[in-house]
Amino acid sequence: MSEPWLAIIGLGEDGPAGLASASRDALAAADIVFGAPRHLELAGVGARGHAWPIPFDLAPLLALRGQKRVAMLVSGDPFWFGAGGSVAAHLSPDEWRAFPVAGVFSLIAARLGWRLEDCLCLGLHAAPFARLRPVLARGVRVLATLRDAAAVAELAAWLQDGGFAEARLTVCEAMGGPRERLRQGAGWPDIQAPVAVAIDGADLPRGAGLSRASGLPDALFQSDGQITKAPIRALTLSALAPRPGELLWDIGGGSGSVSVEWCLAGGRSICLETRADRVANIRANAAAFGVAHRLTALHATAPEGLAALPAPDAVFVGGGGDAALHAAIWPLLPEGARIVANGVTIETEAVLADQHARHGGSLLRLDIAEAATLGRFRDWRAARPVVQWRGVK
Repeated sequence: MSEPWLAIIGLGEDGPAGLASASRDALAAADIVFGAPRHLELAGVGARGHAWPIPFDLAPLLALRGQKRVAMLVSGDPFWFGAGGSVAAHLSPDEWRAFPVAGVFSLIAARLGWRLEDCLCLGLHAAPFARLRPVLARGVRVLATLRDAAAVAELAAWLQDGGFAEARLTVCEAMGGPRERLRQGAGWPDIQAPVAVAIDGADLPRGAGLSRASGLPDALFQSDGQITKAPIRALTLSALAPRPGELLWDIGGGSGSVSVEWCLAGGRSICLETRADRVANIRANAAAFGVAHRLTALHATAPEGLAALPAPDAVFVGGGGDAALHAAIWPLLPEGARIVANGVTIETEAVLADQHARHGGSLLRLDIAEAATLGRFRDWRAARPVVQWRGVK
């Protein structure tokens, strides 16, 4: 076909009446129309309509590639938490055209008078509520889609349990159509899907939510005691210098605290740990902090488990590692990759000193003491010194 065979059409709750003429023309020209049953009914496409299989699968649509004119109905803006990105990943740009309409986030912001650029938008219809944990804080506004009406009460309970009970919740139903309704609070017995919520953190207490500085309190992490302590973790994360989208190899993950904070900074992490119980702790921490989609915990040893991994932007070696491990890691690093290794034993200190001599970078000895009570007075309780090597390939 000389023209794109696929039209990705955004549809609102007002159905065809809310479509521009170009969208209506593309819909009318389609031989086959894919969509959710609700969308197919709204569009009134009759026998041309094909509901998506459950679970959702693009295969029936992609099987028609270049053979027929196909339309795909999605909610609002196809590329704003929509299925447009999923199908476009399988096609070349000349195979499809998109026809967006205002999505649910734009509609809610318009009704509430919120600047959309100042809101955080999340798709919680297919993601855990824990995704809110890294972003909720005093003064933050969040717009989020939800799975169904029952999810509103579940979200309210999660907010209560997570220390966000004072957040203002607005339930937003069937936005953009004749059934549209916005109501304050979560305790409504007659909520209708599709449903989204607006969360306003204006009334949250100071200090609510997670600090965005490195070195979160140790008590926030599930651990058997094997954890990079907060002050050392802050220095370690500073040395690793996380950036959004970058990949970390975390070797000897322990509790996964370094990986969690790397992911909170917008990166991705693959965390290797040899003990199954600690792998469970790492996964639990990733879920609790809302970064399970960014953090992969592997029950594996290094260097054996490294060869098949995608190339990292940075590597953290907890416990310092031995000479054989470092000899295996260095050739695997791409140019410009960063490596940070912490050690507390004399033997590990010698290994890291050797790495510094071979590859340069910086070698630090970190001595930290904390004030503690001594009878009626206070003294300094010193932690074990940590030797830290920081290198760049």
